Amino acid sequence: MKALLWVGVLVLILGIASLFVAIPRTERQGIKAGDIDIGVQTHHSERVPPLVSAVLIAGGVLLMITGGRKRGS
Repeated sequence: MKALLWVGVLVLILGIASLFVAIPRTERQGIKAGDIDIGVQTHHSERVPPLVSAVLIAGGVLLMITGGRKRGS
């Protein structure tokens, strides 16, 4: 049961971090002809949609509640 609690904490932290931290991505477009390589690299930083962050946060809280409960008999 303790493992489920810690997984919940991890998912909760990831959900909160996904609200603030952007995910970097690099694209390369161009042509290559023999030894010549002509291209452009573009860098993008995209955030996770807020709905995904909310699902991660809610899932983390549910896992923490489930993992924190003590077993009855």
